[in-house]
Amino acid sequence: MTKGILGRKIGMTQLFSENGELVPVTVIQAEPNVVLQKRTIENDGYEAIQIGFADEKESRTNKAKKGHAEKANATPKRYVREIRDADLGGYEVGQEISVDVFETGDKVDVTGTSKGKGFQGSIKRHNQSTGFKTHGSRFHRTGGSMGMAATPARVFKGKKLPGQMGAEKVTIQNLEIVNVDTERNLLLVKGNVPGAKKSYVTITSAIKNK
Repeated sequence: MTKGILGRKIGMTQLFSENGELVPVTVIQAEPNVVLQKRTIENDGYEAIQIGFADEKESRTNKAKKGHAEKANATPKRYVREIRDADLGGYEVGQEISVDVFETGDKVDVTGTSKGKGFQGSIKRHNQSTGFKTHGSRFHRTGGSMGMAATPARVFKGKKLPGQMGAEKVTIQNLEIVNVDTERNLLLVKGNVPGAKKSYVTITSAIKNK
């Protein structure tokens, strides 16, 4: 069964493991989440738990959010996500989920919104090759061939061109939890996770963990 929790990315630091190895870790603050709703096959066609994180300001919420949260005896939340394939019998509406759902050594998938890079060229956006850097080249960082001239006399759909880069949903799989700090509600995850500092992330059990 899948376990999960929502949190906020604080930043990165490093730790020494027991064998003296220096390990880079990302610090994720995961204050207790609240179970807002249980999705069942009878009502919704699938099984999942809906959890919320971080209280929302009174001025930013509406009646629908307030009514939904009141059913769980909670306040409206800013970040709400669903955890699929969870053990519904182990959760109740209004229950709090803390960082102790995970243990040191667990493998997790972390999902977040990557940093926005703005409008970028094809070399940075798609890792395409540059031209020669010599003086007579005239081809340094521009796009290459757009396609055949006579047939079909158009650019194929899906061609990798310049455009908006970043600011999209990204999941990094099979990251290891190095430490769980229950007193400060912190998860220390080995390596980097998507998103800027203070951005929200979803941590779930790794689906490809053997």
